[in-house]
Amino acid sequence: MVVYSVILFAAALLFFGLAAAIYRGNTDLIHSYHQTHVKEADKKTYGRAFSKGLFVLAVSMVFSGAIALFGETLPVVLTSVSVLLAGLVISLIVAAKVQKEFNGGFFDNRK
Repeated sequence: MVVYSVILFAAALLFFGLAAAIYRGNTDLIHSYHQTHVKEADKKTYGRAFSKGLFVLAVSMVFSGAIALFGETLPVVLTSVSVLLAGLVISLIVAAKVQKEFNGGFFDNRK
C-alpha cells in the first residue's frame, strides 16, 4: 500500500497545484469548451468556484493515501478506497454545479 500512497500523494500534489493556479485566476487551464458561455466578468468567480472541486479531490487523495499507510487489511483498504471515491463524487458534483451555473452545463449545449 506504500506505492498506492505515494501515487496518491503525487497526484494530490499535482491537483493541488492545478487548483491553486485556477483559483488565482488562470482559467486557461480549464478547457475552452467548458467556459464558452462564461462571461469575462465572471471568469475570476468561475475559477474560484471550479477550483474548490479540485481542492476537495486533492484533499481526499491525501486522506486516502494516509489511511492506506495503516496496512493492507480489508477494512483499511475499503476505508481508503471509500474516502477516495467519496472525494471524487463530491468533486464531480461541485464541478457539475459550477458548470451548470456559469456555462449552462459541461458542454457547449446552449445556442
